[in-house]
Amino acid sequence: MSNDWMPTRREEQLAMANKWVTELPNHKGAWTVTSAEITELKELADAAQEALNRLVSGSAVDVARAREAFAALVRRMRFLHSRKFFSPPMEDADYVRLGLRPPDRVRTEHTVVNEMVEFDLSLRGIREIVVNFWVKGTDHRAKPAGYDGAVLVWDTLDAPPERPTDLAEHTMASRTPHIIEFDEADRGKTVYIALCWQNERGIRGPWSEMQTAVVP
Repeated sequence: MSNDWMPTRREEQLAMANKWVTELPNHKGAWTVTSAEITELKELADAAQEALNRLVSGSAVDVARAREAFAALVRRMRFLHSRKFFSPPMEDADYVRLGLRPPDRVRTEHTVVNEMVEFDLSLRGIREIVVNFWVKGTDHRAKPAGYDGAVLVWDTLDAPPERPTDLAEHTMASRTPHIIEFDEADRGKTVYIALCWQNERGIRGPWSEMQTAVVP
């Protein structure tokens, strides 16, 4: 199970975004969130809601539009989360108001993940990319003892992202190889992929080098 703060279901992602739209105006001074950034978040949330409503028809075009709308929303939320919410540090009540889980402040052992992920990519059939990963510097494919697995992030983009946390899609890969399945509309696009180890306490290690592939 992934301990990433971002919900996996679209309805839950949208609900969190709407919470932020309501709460951020009360904190934009402390967290340096601008009015323009709040307006952009609301516009992205509205667009995602509209795309979700259109999915009733279930057409391929509507499916692709919904995926793009939610990818844009998630990227903006990840940006705000990583760049804006922690200076000054948030209190537990702030986390709750934003729909986030307050951090575990109890000091225990194994709080640092030093291992890095090394991986390679291969194509399998159509709309599938195979991710083989292992601990960097080793010759075995087992995940480190006491770890959930590798956090795998990816996105189809027109230009390279600045950092792995800008990639919108994510999952917990508990074993190798891991297969990423894409939509028909993604074929021929460039996908950017990165991984990091995560232990059972939800603590992540350093990100791998980013790799790319063209969706078959």
